[in-house]
Amino acid sequence: MLKKHFKPGDTLIEVLFAVTVFSLVVVGSLSIMNEGSNATQHSLEITLVRQQIDAQAESLRFLHDSYVAAYQPSVTYTGPAAQWAAMLTGITSTPITSATTFQGVSTTCPTPQNGSFIINSNTATFLTGSSNVKFTSATGFAQIDYTKSPVEAQGVWVEAVRSLASGDPTQANAGFIDFHILACWPVNGSNVPATIGTIVRLYDPRG
Repeated sequence: MLKKHFKPGDTLIEVLFAVTVFSLVVVGSLSIMNEGSNATQHSLEITLVRQQIDAQAESLRFLHDSYVAAYQPSVTYTGPAAQWAAMLTGITSTPITSATTFQGVSTTCPTPQNGSFIINSNTATFLTGSSNVKFTSATGFAQIDYTKSPVEAQGVWVEAVRSLASGDPTQANAGFIDFHILACWPVNGSNVPATIGTIVRLYDPRG
């Protein structure tokens, strides 16, 4: 008579241990994939926001160069030079003596100061005031939506700060202007918003 040989099966403890190890590996893999996805998205957002900031910087330089090329005392400017002249008037009438800082930003982006503006990089026009531009918090990455009316600046704005001059409260006689181009937007998977800023210094012509 032949004897049957049975291979012993896995115990319940061994099965539970295997399932636990498998679950830990899956959860760890998903966590790493999620972090990698968030990092990739954040990197893309930084690139896109930098493009928005660069567009503002180049637009400012274009308006400034147009004004300098056409500069004459006591004349009425047209075209891009007129936009720079209008911006100078706006900066003098609503001066900003100290630009917004991102130090201490924890969970909420700062609000643009009174006198903040943007440049419509599509038309090279100076936009300020509620009828021309609406400053809102960014829901995705910081950007300017030119399809809206008024134009919607979502987490992007420019603050112009003249050099301090004694006896000149509006700083109208300062020789240069520092344009602080600022951007702030929420980060996926983080309570701390992302912030980027740069400064463009441009000099006034004299004559």
